[in-house]
Parts: sequence; C-alpha cells; structure tokens
Amino acid sequence: MAPPAAPPSLADALDLGLAHGGAELVRLIGAPPEDRRDRFLTLLRIYDLHTAPLLLLGDVARHQGSPAVAEVKARLEAEWLSELEVAWVSAGRLAAAATPHEVVQAMRAVAARDRLPQAYTWLAKQASWQQVVDFLALEGGPDGGFDDLVAMCQIGLSGSAKLELAKNYWDEMGQGDAAGVHTTMHEQLAAAIAMPSIPRSQLPVEALERAALGGLLATNRWLQPEMVGALGLLELQAGPRCRLVLQAFDRLGAPAAAYPFYTEHADVDPIHGKDWMDKAIRPLAASSPGWGPRMVKGAWWRATVNLQFFSAVRDSLIEDSVAA
Repeated sequence: MAPPAAPPSLADALDLGLAHGGAELVRLIGAPPEDRRDRFLTLLRIYDLHTAPLLLLGDVARHQGSPAVAEVKARLEAEWLSELEVAWVSAGRLAAAATPHEVVQAMRAVAARDRLPQAYTWLAKQASWQQVVDFLALEGGPDGGFDDLVAMCQIGLSGSAKLELAKNYWDEMGQGDAAGVHTTMHEQLAAAIAMPSIPRSQLPVEALERAALGGLLATNRWLQPEMVGALGLLELQAGPRCRLVLQAFDRLGAPAAAYPFYTEHADVDPIHGKDWMDKAIRPLAASSPGWGPRMVKGAWWRATVNLQFFSAVRDSLIEDSVAA
C-alpha cells in the first residue's frame, strides 16, 4: 500500500485556493506554513495580488480582499513582525533617536554598518564571470522594484517629503525618457550578460525574505514610516555597492551594454541618499516625531535582511564553484 500523499505546502494550497476559490480558500484559514521558506513563498504570492501586473495575475486578482487570504496574510505577517521586532530590540540604542538630527544620524549609522558587504568585495576582486552573472541574477539590481515601492510610499505624504519621493520616482522613470527608465536599463543589462531568470522556487530563503520585505511594507499602510526608512536605506547604500559591481565588470571584461544600469546607480544614488535624508527623513521626523525611530527601524530591518541575503548568496556561489 502506498503511503498517503503529503499535504500540500501552504503556498501550494494558496495557489489552489486562488484558482478555485470557495472551499479551497476557506481551508487556508489557520493553516500553518511548513517552514520559513513556505511562509515567504506564501506571502510573496499574496503580495502579488496587491502589486504584480494585473495582466500577469489574471482573474486571481479578484481574491485580493478575500477574508481567507487576509487571515493568512495577517497571521504570517504577525509572526514575522514579531521576529523582526525581537531583533530590533537588540539594537535598541538606535531607537533612542528623537530629534530630526539624531534620526538622520541614526539612519546614516545603519547605512554605514557593512556598507560594503564581503559579497560585493568578493564580487569586485575574486568572483568568476559566471559567479558575477549568477550573483546579479539573485540580487535583481540594487533596488529591484523600487519604482513601484516609492510610488506607493508617497501616498498621503505632503510638502518636502512628497516632492522628494516624486523626484526620486521621476528619476526611476528616466525623467520622461523611455530609454532611461531604470527597469528598461536592467532588462538591457540582463540581455547583455545572458542573465538567467531564477524562479522563486529555486531562490534561497534569504532571497525570499528580502523580496517579501517590500511587500510587507507596501501592503500595510500603518508601516509607512518603516517603509520611508527602508527605501532611504537603499539609496544610502546602493552607490558604493554599484561601484564594486563596475569594478568586477572592468576586471572581467564585461560587454559595454552591461554598464549603464550600474553606472547610473553608482553616480546618482549617493545624491538621492543625501536628498532623501535632508528632504524626506529630516522634515518627517520634525513634523511627526513619532515617525523618527520607526523610520530608523525600517532602515535597520532592510539592512539586516540584506546582509543575511548577501552572506548566504556569496557562500552558496563559492560552494557551487568548489563542488564543480
């Protein structure tokens, strides 16, 4: 007699529920994920309902507000937020930031922590061409999906912060030049270096968590302060990291079409980072003092998730090359 089939993972059960609705969705209520990987695969599928292109989603988008989907989302996010909060408490000295100046200084302190992770110095100085390509495929750009995230983040803001995020978004859009849209530039990079498209099912759990953080912040309005901080952190850190990618390109003789995306970020992101601090973080901390420590917390969350991802990816690529 064949053993009974293992129950589907929560992510697979969610896909089934979205496809069929009705009782299949109801069965999701209270169902636990198998592990952290299953948790983030499930959340990413739910975040797709909120942020993925509608033409790709199709009819399943109608389940975005389903009570069963909302229950799963809220339950898994509560567990994850509890873990993030416990980790944040260990960095409690940063939570003491109160004045606008202290908030900006705390943001910069978070950004300075491992501004250049080992993964990027390894990329610049030691990685093979195939390792560079594989790393960039997993990285997805220094700010993958940033355009949509910054568009959602500015909802409800006003004054200097609203203008700064709008200006940042316009730069993401190539300032009206279709060829300069950052997403288009990344597509050209991918074509130039034959970058593979890696399905979620093959991503390490650290990559799934990193991708899911944007969805967590973008789909919970109450986390807008943390989102402002997390996106600001990206702008503060991207420039130096992109310069190390360019060093890897120089060392390994990358094709010319590979350069524009990372050159743009290496040149422009340091300016964006300063402006985000001066024109968004500082005025928001002044007008809404309760936002200050929360913006720092969001930056710390993003930095911590990033570092876990970079470390795991570097170790995995090195192990794969040794095994080969």
